[in-house]
Amino acid sequence: MAEKKTVKVITVNVDLCHGCRACEAACSAFHADPKYGIVNPARSRIKVHWDPLRNLFFPVYAGPYTNAECMGREKYIIDEKEYDECMFCRATACPSRDLFKEPDSKLPLKCDMCEEREPDEDPLCVQVCPIDALVFEEREEEMEEEPKVDELETSLDYLANKFGWEKILETAYKLSEARKEEAV
Repeated sequence: MAEKKTVKVITVNVDLCHGCRACEAACSAFHADPKYGIVNPARSRIKVHWDPLRNLFFPVYAGPYTNAECMGREKYIIDEKEYDECMFCRATACPSRDLFKEPDSKLPLKCDMCEEREPDEDPLCVQVCPIDALVFEEREEEMEEEPKVDELETSLDYLANKFGWEKILETAYKLSEARKEEAV
């Protein structure tokens, strides 16, 4: 049975975006450790793509995790111009590209809509967009209930697929032993 759920989305108007990348800078600073400590666009949960042949900029924010490469290669037509589906894909950890991966750990990044913000505030990328190419919306949609997968499980699954369970367990044991030695 479908239930109504509040869905948070960032709507992108590619006709307005001029590629300033303020959204990327703000997002990476917000998610830095310490917060606002550094700007590193590689850690941003939003990326601005540029199509040089059409001189078109379009922001894409990180979406759900995917275990495998998708089979769809649909084409989109916008203002009589054809685009590949991958350009607009929000899936994290896609094996066919390195977009939306934490640069050090290679773990998938996902847009959290700046969860730590005040409830009435828009995500930071939307706030800093100088021309309102990004618009935050909360709307009610009918959703099929999906099983919840926590972040740790998703991250471990990704690492297991990449390195294998033996390597993960070996590394966890080494880290545990090192922490015990530090405590002494």
